[in-house]
Amino acid sequence: MKNLYILLIVFLLSLTAKGQDTFSIIAVDPATGDIGSAGASCVDGAANFGGIIDIITKIIPGRGGVNSQAYVCIPNSNLNNAISQMDNGASPDEIIAYLLDNDSCNSQNFNPAFRQYGIADFNTSGEPRTAGFTGDSTDDFKEDIQGPTYSVQGNILLNQTVLNNMQTNFNTASGTLADKLMAAMQGANFAGADSRCLARGTSSTSAYLLVYKADDDIDNPFLRLNIEEMPFGEEPIDSLQILYNQFLGANDFALKDKLQLYPNPVDAKFTLKYEPGVLIKNLGISDLQGKIILKPKIEALNQGAITIDTSSLIKGIYFLNVTTVKGIQTIQFIKK
Repeated sequence: MKNLYILLIVFLLSLTAKGQDTFSIIAVDPATGDIGSAGASCVDGAANFGGIIDIITKIIPGRGGVNSQAYVCIPNSNLNNAISQMDNGASPDEIIAYLLDNDSCNSQNFNPAFRQYGIADFNTSGEPRTAGFTGDSTDDFKEDIQGPTYSVQGNILLNQTVLNNMQTNFNTASGTLADKLMAAMQGANFAGADSRCLARGTSSTSAYLLVYKADDDIDNPFLRLNIEEMPFGEEPIDSLQILYNQFLGANDFALKDKLQLYPNPVDAKFTLKYEPGVLIKNLGISDLQGKIILKPKIEALNQGAITIDTSSLIKGIYFLNVTTVKGIQTIQFIKK
């Protein structure tokens, strides 16, 4: 009976020890030494594994990073082997060659044709290098694209637009590596980017953004944002953007000075007061995990102030996300 029980546990684990992950980007910044990764996927039950962030990506601060996706094992043995090769000095091209010759995941019988990889690193002179691989047996639409400092890859996609948008946004966005990675994710923020989520009206169910400074400890990255799994029909890239806005703080100081939320702490209602010239497009209230839990209506003629009912919220810390024609402002408040 004991042996039967052990076999049952092994069988159940084997059912969950594989997954498919869709669009992602891995990139480096030669000017700062930053290394980052971002990605999303439409996988039911992703929260059971803490989201996809620790399944598909690993980074060595100051050195480089690897994204390993498509048919993967959990834990992702190919990803772990790739990072070991990088740590031993192998280049991105050499790591890809090693992975193709030494597939270690029993998903699809150790067949590298079912895998997809993206790699970016620095050589010993601090110059960026990139490489990617997409196996013929990964699910369509599939492709990988490399630039001087990044690799973008995806499978089970709606079409080529997903990767093209991500690449374009990354290359045209200004600011830090984190800014550019977040912009890349917004390039895939449309229904069916992961084709499995088309009927849900979202790009995916789970998303993440990870950035290391060159001198960061491996267990303490500069930025780690993780949307484990969103409810049906709710967009994880929107929630990821909210968390990123909160990380950045005020992304428009001029806009911040034109908004006032009172009283704070809040009892049953609060008022958002804004100066003339501020054109508010929409409002959203999110929790500490970045989940939008309330979308207040905006009256056409509100005369510079909007009163919002918060009686449905439990006690805790929340964020009011104010989207205007000139940007987004996040205001923290406490519900009593």
